[in-house]
Amino acid sequence: MSIRTERVAGEIQKILSNLFQRDFSHFSDGLLTVTMVRMSPDLRSCRVYLSFIGGKRQHEDVLKAIKLEAPHIRSAMGRSLRLRHTPELFFYLDDTQEEVSRIEELFKKIHEQEKPDA
Repeated sequence: MSIRTERVAGEIQKILSNLFQRDFSHFSDGLLTVTMVRMSPDLRSCRVYLSFIGGKRQHEDVLKAIKLEAPHIRSAMGRSLRLRHTPELFFYLDDTQEEVSRIEELFKKIHEQEKPDA
């Protein structure tokens, strides 16, 4: 990514984080975090990766509700973003933390299997 796309991605991440805390907090009853934003080179679209911690609702259900509200979120973001065109938003579930936990658990099992019986 170029410096400009990285700068715009960082700004969008901040704006979306604030919007999810302030105006769209009803989506998740746990902690919703915007973990990463990836911009297209032409700044017309971006991928927004979300992470959920806690809450009683399924993460996929929350993500589905956010995708349905994407036009409203985009509109609210556009009011704070100073670009000629407001990028189209595509939301994805960031499962990095779950993958890290799964891999750590696998390493733990391997380590226990290799441990000689004492």
